[in-house]
Amino acid sequence: MKTHNLKHLSALIAALFAGSAGASGFQLLEQNASGIGNAYAGSAAVADNSSTVYFNPAGMTELKDREYSIGATAIKPSFKFQNQGSSVGTLATAGSGGDAGHWGVAPNGYLSWKLQDGLYAGIGVGAPFGSKTDYESPWTGSAQSNQFDVKTYNINPSIAWKANDVVSLGFGLNWQRLTADYSRRLAVVPTVPPGLPGNTPLALSIDDNAWGWNVGALVKLAPATKVGVSYRSKIKYDLTGTLTGGSPSAAVNAAIGANVKASVTLPDTFIASVAHQLNPSWELLGDLSWTGWSSIPKIDIVRTSGPAAGTVAQTLDTEFRDTWRVAVGANYKYSDAWKFKYGVAYDQTPVKGASTRLASLPDNNRIWLSTGAQWKLSQASTLDFGLAYLYLKDAQIQNNQAAAGRGALNGTYKDSGWVMGLQYSQSF
Repeated sequence: MKTHNLKHLSALIAALFAGSAGASGFQLLEQNASGIGNAYAGSAAVADNSSTVYFNPAGMTELKDREYSIGATAIKPSFKFQNQGSSVGTLATAGSGGDAGHWGVAPNGYLSWKLQDGLYAGIGVGAPFGSKTDYESPWTGSAQSNQFDVKTYNINPSIAWKANDVVSLGFGLNWQRLTADYSRRLAVVPTVPPGLPGNTPLALSIDDNAWGWNVGALVKLAPATKVGVSYRSKIKYDLTGTLTGGSPSAAVNAAIGANVKASVTLPDTFIASVAHQLNPSWELLGDLSWTGWSSIPKIDIVRTSGPAAGTVAQTLDTEFRDTWRVAVGANYKYSDAWKFKYGVAYDQTPVKGASTRLASLPDNNRIWLSTGAQWKLSQASTLDFGLAYLYLKDAQIQNNQAAAGRGALNGTYKDSGWVMGLQYSQSF
């Protein structure tokens, strides 16, 4: 039976790694589905399945000798633009772009095992960052963005040490791959210097691999109270790829096309969590997290081939700020087989304001309203389901890129989102 389970797990992990993390939202908290019901409150302290490898590797010391957890989260953001006086030349009547948010799926898989008394190892596979906006083009903002799609793939081997009955420590390495695809129209005017058609489609594709690390600690303040802290490092990418034109004219495409490079440092994160068993029926959870988004002040896309090699093809002026997230949640044990989950969270956006909000990331502050359930199928297996509605404040955009020929995009985004996930966990 154990051999069968291991073979089945290996196949599932391979399938997850080969899959595409197409979810929207630049930072994907959805590294398990079991935390959705609590809006990820207590994420670094709960340690109720092997997904703790990601949130706090020290939590592996709370698990049984061997455990695995597999899951997937479906994410549906909605970004609907309402034009309010944009100055975009020939694109003025091109339309609003429809709903730029689309369904995506973020899979995950984890395995942990006890090496010896007090020493545990684990590995996780997931997609920590991802963003996708896809407009019905042409639209009013086509010269700023038609499609933007960022994916990451993360493999996270980890180790944990139980120092004593109170303190456990954990450490992990992260191999991560990032791919980015970006498309837009060349300009908002019929022709642009040196006489290229403004309606020429542009497409950028870049990628790179990089390494990072993470650490965590879990402290049992009392039999009913656990505190967890976790830190994940920045990861710096030196991306390379191509810029291509989609004109019917080979000469136009030759003038536009080039090899390109860009550097980006994905942010570090810190989480402090608490889990308190109030009584046999109720568990209370809390979470405070920080993300260092200021590591991405801008992204310069630099040509590395052709007559214009060394020049900047485009700059994405993100001007991101560091952000905070706070979440509280509760679990109610209805019976030995069923547990019901509740949570609420406030999550800041890294976007500073209307002038730096990008059509490729029309994000804003959000409130999570979450619920879920856990069904204990047997002593060794559980099934978690989570559902969350993300309420976002209307997002104003006043992004003026007229000097670069891409017009001034002025308006309001009506934003919202749904998150739902399923997670299966088993010890063996």
